[in-house]
Amino acid sequence: MANVTISRKTKETDITLSFDLYGSSKANIDTGCGFMDHMLTLFCCHGGFDLSVKCVGDKDVDFHHSIEDIGICLGDAFKKAVGDCRGIARYGEAVIPMDESLALCAIDVSGRSVLAFDLGALTEKIGDMDTELVKEFFTAFVHHSGVTLHLSALAGENTHHKIEAAFKAFARALKKATEKTGVDAIPSSKGII
Repeated sequence: MANVTISRKTKETDITLSFDLYGSSKANIDTGCGFMDHMLTLFCCHGGFDLSVKCVGDKDVDFHHSIEDIGICLGDAFKKAVGDCRGIARYGEAVIPMDESLALCAIDVSGRSVLAFDLGALTEKIGDMDTELVKEFFTAFVHHSGVTLHLSALAGENTHHKIEAAFKAFARALKKATEKTGVDAIPSSKGII
């Protein structure tokens, strides 16, 4: 099932998210946080995914709950979209430049939630968003999607560029990992992911 809708309502956030793994780069993003809207829009563009997100969160506190919960919803949607992983490549990687920055992303749709994350030194904020929330987003995604994700900045000085390169690399690696191979099998010697 490639097209999935997830709803999540807590005392901190109210989120509706629709995700199509094999879409056409359509983005309808309203997270309440301009920088996160930008990152998810380019995630769609560079991954070929369709994504619709509407988040009403307690941004009077900060963006932590909103961004973490969006990661949870996207992870849940991805896990449902890939199902038993039959016929997908499973592995994907990308090295993406953004001006002086260079990001590497490697993904294994393994059923094992592991995040290795190192974007190096970042400024404290981009706009109103704390940059430490980028890791919170990916942590939530990984824990709910069941993927192993390595995401690193190989070079860079500008925080915006480093994070943007990371999201673009994530999109490209995820697209590659979920490409159809034409082989009707689960990509594991165990016979199960």
